Amino acid sequence: MKKLVFFTGAGVSQESGIPTFRDITDGLYMDHEIEEAVTKEGWMRKRELVLNFHNTLRRKIKDVFPNEAHTLIARLEGEYQVTVITQNIDDLHERGGSSTVYHLHGELLKSRSTLNHKIYDCADDINIGDKCPDGSQLRPHTVFFGEEPYFIQQAYEALSEADILVVVGTSLQIGYTVLLLGATSAKEIYYVDPEPSLELENRLNIFNKPKVNYIKKKAVAGMENLFKKLVK
Repeated sequence: MKKLVFFTGAGVSQESGIPTFRDITDGLYMDHEIEEAVTKEGWMRKRELVLNFHNTLRRKIKDVFPNEAHTLIARLEGEYQVTVITQNIDDLHERGGSSTVYHLHGELLKSRSTLNHKIYDCADDINIGDKCPDGSQLRPHTVFFGEEPYFIQQAYEALSEADILVVVGTSLQIGYTVLLLGATSAKEIYYVDPEPSLELENRLNIFNKPKVNYIKKKAVAGMENLFKKLVK
């Protein structure tokens, strides 16, 4: 069975009603508030703001459902050995039926200790004074700017063994992502996004990797097209 790796970003969940980071900065929060809400420095200075920001997003997740892009990715497990590597902190891939999902930036429905990486389930708000068994303040289990992503080794291994790579719904603006994807051994590469970045193709060309097949559509429409190509 061929190995199929998906690398997904906010565009996949946007069609379920979860705002992208750009939507948040243009709508819910101002730029300076985002700086406080998603950085290590912000956590040290304004913990209540950080918690409230993540609480708002966590509540949003409970009100949305996987879309067809999520479910089509999961359905491909019938034809391929599928691994999903995602920048998204929601659980829509799992609810959509995917079995193997690596969350590079953490998960909103989990919390963790501020003293170590002990992780706990987290379905409700986290407030100042909510502590874990070690006595430390609980914090969101998400990667703040300035922190290292999770599952990098697993992601590299999956990409290095991939027969097919599909990038969906991400602008690849976060610095390490193009370097990570450059590790792929895939013989076929697809990029589903209405405005795909050329950085991936530029990076792959350096190492004589296969050309990128662009599907310039949003995640749902793009995955409908790709599903037909991959299931013959």
